[in-house]
Amino acid sequence: MTDGVRSTTRPGQRPREVATHCPYCALQCGMTLRTDGAAVTVAPRQFPTNRGGLCQKGWTAAELLDHPERLTTPLLRDPATGELRPATWDAVLARITDGVRAAQRGHGRDAVAVFGGGGLTNEKAYALGKFARVALRTRHIDYNGRFCMSSAAAAGMRAFGVDRGLPFPLADLGRADTLLLVGANPAETMPPLVRWLTEQRERGGKLIVVDPRVTATARLADLHLQPLPGTDLAVANALLHVALTEGWVDKEYVDARTTGFEAVRRNVAGWWPARAEALSGVPVADLEATARALGTAGRAIILTARGAEQHAKGVDTVTGFVNLALALGLPGRPGSGYGCLTGQGNGQGGREHGQKADQLPGYRKIDDPAARAHVAGVWGVPADELPGPGVPAYQLLDALGTDGGPRALLVFGSNPVVSAPRAARVESRLRDLDLLVVADFLLSETAALADVVLPTAQWAEEDGTMTNLEGRVLRRTALRPPPAGVRTDLEILAALAERLGGPAARQRFPTDPATVFGELRRASAGGLADYAGISWERVETSDGAFWPCPDADGPDSPRMFTDRFATPDGLARFHPVEHRPAAEEVCARYPLHFTTGRVLAQYQSGTQTRRVAALRRAAPEAFVELHPDLAHRLGVGDGEPVRVVSRRGEFRAPARLSPAIRPDTVFAPFHWGGAARANSVTNDAVDPVSGMPEFKICAVRVEKV
Repeated sequence: MTDGVRSTTRPGQRPREVATHCPYCALQCGMTLRTDGAAVTVAPRQFPTNRGGLCQKGWTAAELLDHPERLTTPLLRDPATGELRPATWDAVLARITDGVRAAQRGHGRDAVAVFGGGGLTNEKAYALGKFARVALRTRHIDYNGRFCMSSAAAAGMRAFGVDRGLPFPLADLGRADTLLLVGANPAETMPPLVRWLTEQRERGGKLIVVDPRVTATARLADLHLQPLPGTDLAVANALLHVALTEGWVDKEYVDARTTGFEAVRRNVAGWWPARAEALSGVPVADLEATARALGTAGRAIILTARGAEQHAKGVDTVTGFVNLALALGLPGRPGSGYGCLTGQGNGQGGREHGQKADQLPGYRKIDDPAARAHVAGVWGVPADELPGPGVPAYQLLDALGTDGGPRALLVFGSNPVVSAPRAARVESRLRDLDLLVVADFLLSETAALADVVLPTAQWAEEDGTMTNLEGRVLRRTALRPPPAGVRTDLEILAALAERLGGPAARQRFPTDPATVFGELRRASAGGLADYAGISWERVETSDGAFWPCPDADGPDSPRMFTDRFATPDGLARFHPVEHRPAAEEVCARYPLHFTTGRVLAQYQSGTQTRRVAALRRAAPEAFVELHPDLAHRLGVGDGEPVRVVSRRGEFRAPARLSPAIRPDTVFAPFHWGGAARANSVTNDAVDPVSGMPEFKICAVRVEKV
């Protein structure tokens, strides 16, 4: 913690104070912003998720509001020089309109694609999906949340009939007798959450962490399981095997509230702990101790996160832990359950209202005739004019500029040049486009490639709603208007809609966030993620409201599954899942496992945090974490530059020697671009259900530079 951070603002601004939320992770910590006309001050406030705490990223968030690299005028690429130059809004909107029309005239409506982000407000995510399907009439829209939550979402849908990251309040973590974190490192990715882990341990609870590295979170644990990357599913099946053998399965719960258990019981019968140990390296004694801690607890919670999910078998891996939770009778039981730690700021809401390739607002399926009819009625268009499902994010990016693929792409709130797997290939695809448009407030690596760059408002300059990792809808409040020359994403979409379809088309795209939210509520009504009863005023004057909430005068849903699951018969579904190897195994040429992750002071692709001085000092550059034994074999010293090479590419960074990692595994954070871009080497193999790429394991070699 530090003192409030000050950021210069425009002269003459009147003093003002607003209660709002941090622009970073899905905790959406409560904060207060104040401006006196010369500075913006950040202070934490009491809110259920952070209870008065902020991490370093939150404290320094205001520094970006008037950063010298802030974009405040549109940029247009000069065809003669190839440089991005300042331009008028009329000029850039005309260039986009002409480019969209040319692409669709020559190659059909699907020749234009849209790529969104998990940090957009609910209103912007909703409007973006509507814009793609109504103004552009393209099926090609997806978003960077596909790289974050898609495996857990798919597993939740097939087990529970609904996807909400935490189907219970975050405070439940502090009351759990046993808490199992699988592939999660909240001590670095969302530090205020550690307050709940501390409370849990102070109450006498047991914390167990599954992670290939001895992370900051693993150091807090009573027990740390350190598996080989990609073997979490073997661990899950072995834990359920032990629970069955020892009689810890809640038979009454299984019989009354689930279906399909017998097939899972037969499947895990062969997953004795010694077999899992041989694959994962986790000792039998630790597997048995973990199963015992879960099976004998009065209240137990299992949480998964990116470490378990970012695999080509991510859906099955999460399903393995869901099976374990169901067998123990945890979901829907007070103080117990299964959940997923959502990463991006609006990772939950961003996937509910139409950014995903196969979804309409309210978590409706786009190929469901009833869903299409309902949403089309709200939008005032014929249902048969809505396009069908698109393709998941990586498949979309990989098709750009190819024969039959999109020729134009509009990007809002994402930086795939750094964040996508096999990033050099994605960068090449972006360069092949006839038109690339990026809306952002900083010149990201993706924006630097664009034909048109649109300067957008920041989080403290526009109202809106966000949905945090608990499914809590909350209000983000503007402190000040955007600088002159900067527009909000809603204003940009409305202006483009008018140019593409005339004044009548613009009427379909209001620019007032409260109006858009009112429409979102109608579009989501009756869907799985039903916001109909969550009014703008309800979340403005409270700590938010949990969906589903169909009735404005009725209660919201902080705790789900207490009586039934969101399936047709109300029963949760077991699914037998089998471990399989990683999509790419080590060999003589590429003998090491490579995995990626995050560090405390940086966030996602680093576009924002790498420009904040305090965060840059805390984490100034990328690194490659090596076990000292491996470094000795390679002849590499601490701090010496190394090259990490896979079948797809390479990156370079200084070595960081640490016994916290397995000797057969190499780790690097993915926040940096250029020569230090870790995603240059990651595997673009994807989960067949979720479309999630295999970020967390591939085969590499490390060379001393």
